[in-house]
Amino acid sequence: MEPQKESQAEKLARPRVAALDEILGVPFRVLDDGLVRVVDYMGDDAAIVQAARVSYGAGTKAVSDDRGLIRYLLRHRHTTPFEMCELKLHVRVPMDAWRQWIRHRMASVNETSTRYSLAIDAAQRTEPGAWRLQSGDNKQGSEGFLAEAAGLAFSGSESELQEHARRVYDERLAAGLAREQARKDLPLCTYTEAYWKIDLHNLLHFLALRMDPHAQREIRDYATVIGRQIVARWLPLTWEAFEDYRLGAVVYSRLEQAMLAALGARDSAQACALAREAGWLKPAAGGGLARHRERQECEEKLRELNLTIPW
Repeated sequence: MEPQKESQAEKLARPRVAALDEILGVPFRVLDDGLVRVVDYMGDDAAIVQAARVSYGAGTKAVSDDRGLIRYLLRHRHTTPFEMCELKLHVRVPMDAWRQWIRHRMASVNETSTRYSLAIDAAQRTEPGAWRLQSGDNKQGSEGFLAEAAGLAFSGSESELQEHARRVYDERLAAGLAREQARKDLPLCTYTEAYWKIDLHNLLHFLALRMDPHAQREIRDYATVIGRQIVARWLPLTWEAFEDYRLGAVVYSRLEQAMLAALGARDSAQACALAREAGWLKPAAGGGLARHRERQECEEKLRELNLTIPW
């Protein structure tokens, strides 16, 4: 039996997004020598809607209905329809930021191999006024900047170190040493390149974590370019919902909801009692309250609501 021939109207057309097609292959600069560019993509906002409705053909619903459905899916974490869209990027990124990037495992990756090819002759450099200080209450974060005058010395020694490491690398290669061994002392600031293909569900998870203000600034710069310059063009309805329900949303725990209810009833004593039962109000040896991450996060949320912290 021959397969049934489809009419022209029944044929499925590959979704095209004009705003994204305009930037295919166009590099967006990141940091001092990094880049992100779109290589290819699959799907659009309508593809998400189509998958959610398990139907074929376009134009069965108004755009306003599509917007409402996408917002519902994202709001209630119905993730499978978002997996129907994929994005392939070419990135050039410092190795230390790439180590954080590659922890997002649900992607297909092919990175430049310095066993087969020469390491990229570029390393991320830090401007004198861009040296960040260690955060006092977050072991993995930074807070504030070193004075630019003091940063001059660190930027100078950084350049010397990078140039020395590259010179040693080049000398090893010139002597005929194997590339796989010659590379071993290259610093983590050396740029690497990779192709990175990921579905939309996992891409949004990546962006939610890496665009967060607590993420390291270097990878946050890449995530911001991917989100605001690429995904926002590609999927405007999804991006709007993502900004509303992920980037701009605040999650309240069961305990925090009980505290908010108490504060709404002007019962500060009850809010304090809840915090005390949770172990949030233990005294510090030097006076005041002992450090407690969950309590501090709750306090930030209360400040955002212009509420007085009751303890």
